[in-house]
Amino acid sequence: MDEIIRQIRTDLRLSMNGVVSTSMREKGMNYRMNFGVTIPKLRQIAQKYRVDKTLAEALWQEDVRELKILATMLYPTVDFSKEAVKKWVYEIPNQEIREQVCRNLFQELTFVDELAQVWAESDEVEIRLTGYCLFVRLCIVHAGVAEKVQSEKIIENAVNDLKAKSMLLLQSALNVLKYFGRLSKEKGENILRKISDYEKSDYSQEREIFDVLRFEYDFWHTGDTNL
Repeated sequence: MDEIIRQIRTDLRLSMNGVVSTSMREKGMNYRMNFGVTIPKLRQIAQKYRVDKTLAEALWQEDVRELKILATMLYPTVDFSKEAVKKWVYEIPNQEIREQVCRNLFQELTFVDELAQVWAESDEVEIRLTGYCLFVRLCIVHAGVAEKVQSEKIIENAVNDLKAKSMLLLQSALNVLKYFGRLSKEKGENILRKISDYEKSDYSQEREIFDVLRFEYDFWHTGDTNL
């Protein structure tokens, strides 16, 4: 195991991008080590190694950006238990890792609808952010699973979070409404009704949000569902 991790570190050093690494640090993405390796390159590196629970868990514990992302790519989904999920969700350090773990791991779990349901309804902001991210992934790649989720509370939370001071939380909530509303004409119209007062709001940000969502749902009226 130690030898495999050493080889992975060698792969990362050979692929290191100092410009990207510096840019990330300047944006507040602080790790003990950050090689600045792009996601496509990390996918190439991951293909060199077999999926392995023990390896993935070891990589996840490292305070190294690339090792955490590789952990999400190398963990076998069949071995990822609900207990492990509950542990990992509290260890997500930032939005990039949140997006990667949702895309590479969480969205492929057989109980993903339960996770999206519980997390997106959570009162804990960090957990709710992960729930939003996961729910959006379902809307994009597993629409049938997204339909299984009881969405009323999730949409209510997302509408409320449009007023959040945190831009990350606001944008995450907006993404939920964008992608869920695109699943059907009825869903889009329902969301627009919930924020109808935004259309002529005194606040430019709220008017912009209404216009953005209305634009997102327009394809149902034009008939172009490939947008």
